[in-house]
Amino acid sequence: MPGTLVGEILPDLMLMAACYGYVLAMILVSERLQSLIGASRGASRKFLHAMIGNLPLVIPFFRWTLAPFIVAAPFIAVTFLASPASPLTTIRDSLDRLTNLTEEGHPFGLVFYAVSYSLLALIFPSKPYVIAAGVLPMAYGDSAAYLVGERYGRHRYMLVHEKSLEGSLAMFTASFLSLTANLVYFSAIYGLQATEQLVLALAVSLVVAVVESISPRGLDNLTVPFLGAATYLYMAGWM
Repeated sequence: MPGTLVGEILPDLMLMAACYGYVLAMILVSERLQSLIGASRGASRKFLHAMIGNLPLVIPFFRWTLAPFIVAAPFIAVTFLASPASPLTTIRDSLDRLTNLTEEGHPFGLVFYAVSYSLLALIFPSKPYVIAAGVLPMAYGDSAAYLVGERYGRHRYMLVHEKSLEGSLAMFTASFLSLTANLVYFSAIYGLQATEQLVLALAVSLVVAVVESISPRGLDNLTVPFLGAATYLYMAGWM
């Protein structure tokens, strides 16, 4: 019996370890981008955002439904301890690579990102395409909005914070492309109708582009994932 139990959970444990290793590697790479190619801390932070957004791709291979949540949840504590609000300065100093990535943006941006991903993983462990609908617009869409808006944003507008039309268009485009690619992937695994997923990707991308433009700074790490997932559920007829 113990051997059978180990055999059942070992694949999940190995996959969880691989996820942790991947996140750690992306943190290290993100920090090194500044010295390797002269990337700004903001660009490095957005690279990390985008790479973390790839994690829903492995969820179909977990057997244990709590595994995706267990992968994500510890990073709530890790990112908080790396933030300026950390009560443990010694630990914060030891997390200097992650701290360097958080200080240029909203101090709790990565914390909120970890919270939104963790909650989606807890609620929808058997529907990673719903998680993807929330996480990918934040991962790729928001990253593209930042990079394009900073470099090419010429047409500015103000709703809550100053944004650019170029950045908002990049948010929509990157969200749509990343969602389309991932939903096609999930369609092949779960037997979803690819044409319907394309329509859902379009709807989610439109909503999150608007949501990002009106969200207070930093809070888009919560509003975009949750409203992206909610839009997917609503348009798919599950709400």
